[in-house]
Amino acid sequence: MGSFRYVALDTRGQRVTGVLTAANERAALAELDSKEMTPVKLEAGKDTSGKRARVGQRRLAAAYLQLADLLRSGVPLLRSLRLLGRSKASKVLAVEFARIADAVEEGAELSEAMERRPEVFPTSHVAMVRAGEKTGSLEAVTRRLAEMLEAQADLKSKIVGNLAYPCVVLGFGVLMISMVLLFVVPRIRPVYAALEEAGELPASTSAVILISESARGYGWWILGAVVVAIFAARWLLRDAGVRTKVARVVIRVPLIGRLVRYVAVARFSRAMGTMMANSVPMLAGLSIARQAAGNVLMEEAIDEASEAVKRGESLAPQLESSGLFDPDVVEMIMVGEAANNLDEVLLGLARTLESRVDRVLGMIVRLIEPVLLLLVAVVVVVMALALLLPVLRLASQLG
Repeated sequence: MGSFRYVALDTRGQRVTGVLTAANERAALAELDSKEMTPVKLEAGKDTSGKRARVGQRRLAAAYLQLADLLRSGVPLLRSLRLLGRSKASKVLAVEFARIADAVEEGAELSEAMERRPEVFPTSHVAMVRAGEKTGSLEAVTRRLAEMLEAQADLKSKIVGNLAYPCVVLGFGVLMISMVLLFVVPRIRPVYAALEEAGELPASTSAVILISESARGYGWWILGAVVVAIFAARWLLRDAGVRTKVARVVIRVPLIGRLVRYVAVARFSRAMGTMMANSVPMLAGLSIARQAAGNVLMEEAIDEASEAVKRGESLAPQLESSGLFDPDVVEMIMVGEAANNLDEVLLGLARTLESRVDRVLGMIVRLIEPVLLLLVAVVVVVMALALLLPVLRLASQLG
């Protein structure tokens, strides 16, 4: 099967553009004829059915919000999907919605059509849309989906944005030190020739020269070893046992551990609260929230909580035993269960925890910035002193 972009005239003579899936060009023309469309232009597009489609959270959120607005205005679902399929904001999303529109026109449910493209539409989105179809609240579901994706994108932006400056400082420091070792030290080394022959070169200067020679002679080998180490670490982290051990170590690091806990609980609360608000059953919601947690310790906690819920037990005590949830968070979940408004409580918790993430990130950045600047400054000063000390010694001998 391949994708074909078409420009055609409908029964009213209006130009219609879109994408359809067919075995070949003849089949695509036959499908257009069955829809009573007169083809003006038909060209084969890139077949992305076997490729991973890259769609940003904000673009997908905007598409969901646009779909919700169209449905709220009384535009039929199929026509709304066709409009999204002609959107120019994202070519990938336009192709996906055009395919969904074709599937819906052939009789498939919206959730069923979305389920065929898990690379674009995660399981949690499909479950919520399916629940919205059953309850007749598809407009509300797509709007809540948009809000959830926007909140997740905002949380990710906060983390990346706050850590960007420390990474720039570290990168600049490494670049500056590398330039000194690779270009400055070799140029001034001949000045130390006499002291080297006499064996009077200070130990600090000898160390800097040795590091410089190693960097120049084995730089590519060192870089290759670092790359291999990174890939080896990623390969090791594929093992569930290794990931769990690393996660347990990270969770104990001051501030960093608190940040990891808040992010995991916020993501769980946002996903679970949104699904429960859209009539997704608790056990199904827990199973899907497990995939959205993004933390192996949270996944274990959700597994244990699911087993407890199956036995008819309460959710809150099982979450508390994981050690990821603060006592006040557990208390709020317990109250939400008792008052039968757990969805509202979880969504409120997500907003609260996201603000805590922002505060903790601010604290970490305020601590990291001076530490990095001090570290770079110390390294530069030590290298400068190591390089200047022999010059001063030569000057004193000449004087």
